[in-house]
Amino acid sequence: MRGGFTGRVHPSADGRCRPLSPVVAPGQRADCTQFEPVPERIRVPRTGPGGPRRTPGSVAADKACGNGPCRAHLRRRGIRHTIPEKAGSQAARLREGSRGGCPPAFDEKRYRKRNTVERAVDELKHARAVATRYDEHGYDEHGYDRRGYVWLGTVTAAAPVVRLRT
Repeated sequence: MRGGFTGRVHPSADGRCRPLSPVVAPGQRADCTQFEPVPERIRVPRTGPGGPRRTPGSVAADKACGNGPCRAHLRRRGIRHTIPEKAGSQAARLREGSRGGCPPAFDEKRYRKRNTVERAVDELKHARAVATRYDEHGYDEHGYDRRGYVWLGTVTAAAPVVRLRT
């Protein structure tokens, strides 16, 4: 796996664009394949007694995560979601007529806030430790190779710095 700008960071983010649970993947990997691992890694400490919060109140995602398995995963966990329906899914549902079911709920006001994740990814990718981690020859300046766990460690170490800056 390559780091820097060719790898992908899939974090969840809070309302203030702070990354919560980064997962890294190769650049050619589809977004929807990382949809389930990201919410599973969320751990938000509580101010009072009790363990960390592990379930988000709601999720806003783009059309890449609008397939059936992603929506079913959110329903199983009881998480409200705002994901636009893909044109192909909408056409198939309409072809089925009354058996096609109701369209998924979509809150446009909530969806406008989805860019918080995009801004969190941008902050992470432009953190110096993450952006300069690898060179074009396959090794970074210290001789480490492009292992996913090495880059995940770098991204995980950069996330609190980004949280403190914002």
